[in-house]
Amino acid sequence: MDASLYSVVETLRNGREIQIRALEPADRAGLLEAVAGMSPEARYRRFFAPKRDFTEKEIDYYLNVDFVEHVALVAVLDGAIVGGGRYIVSAPGRAEVAFSVDDARRSQGIGSALMRHLVFIAREAGIRELIAEVLPDNASMLKVFERSGLAMTARRDAGVVHVTLDLTRRGAGQSRIDD
Repeated sequence: MDASLYSVVETLRNGREIQIRALEPADRAGLLEAVAGMSPEARYRRFFAPKRDFTEKEIDYYLNVDFVEHVALVAVLDGAIVGGGRYIVSAPGRAEVAFSVDDARRSQGIGSALMRHLVFIAREAGIRELIAEVLPDNASMLKVFERSGLAMTARRDAGVVHVTLDLTRRGAGQSRIDD
């Protein structure tokens, strides 16, 4: 499968259709607009720092993905990017995953849709495990992981929750965060 051509249409909880597709270089303006529209709190939760602007090097990093070691999807609603998710391979069979959804569009299932499609692509690519670091107060992201249907372990350490999702096993739908 060529992940760079990935595109599907999903129906959200509110009945609206959203396109989940591969990030394209032409998405530069839309991606920057989406990030600029995020609340300071949402940017902090995504980047673990008070982020206002990006350097050209950072923009290039986020836009120029190879769809092998670095896979990125966007969620497009009414022509605008309202969310995104990506994974970056960190070791053979293992990748770090991260998401962000527009503040106004949370709790509509966009994060879960991005997760499902990234998991599909990751499995096709032979990824067996997704990992993530999540701030403890980012309950919505932790819920996306818990509800993914994957076996999940989570460990709290120094103000961060380290999440591991096993793509080879189904989960029980619930997970406990070990302190």
